[in-house]
Amino acid sequence: MDIRQLTDEMNRFVEAMGWYREGSPCAQTPRNIAISLSLEAAEVLEHFQWGEETEARALAGELADVALYLLQLAYLTGIDLERAILDKLAFNYNRDWAEE
Repeated sequence: MDIRQLTDEMNRFVEAMGWYREGSPCAQTPRNIAISLSLEAAEVLEHFQWGEETEARALAGELADVALYLLQLAYLTGIDLERAILDKLAFNYNRDWAEE
């Protein structure tokens, strides 16, 4: 499954929950999704708060939450995430890391 297909699956879920409907108590705005993305990323950090070991299944669930919010934020803002990732990788290959 590629990024577009994952985004389609994420959108099907959000639609099924009714979260794209006007007046939803869980408004799916870029701002709200960016906040949710940050909160889920913090939950990833919690797995490593007191050591290097974590339970893989629980961590996988948190990483999936981060990925889903990232896909949705890209979708809502009209960003082609696949293109953005490839462009950033190309930029990073040519970046002078020693100067930073």
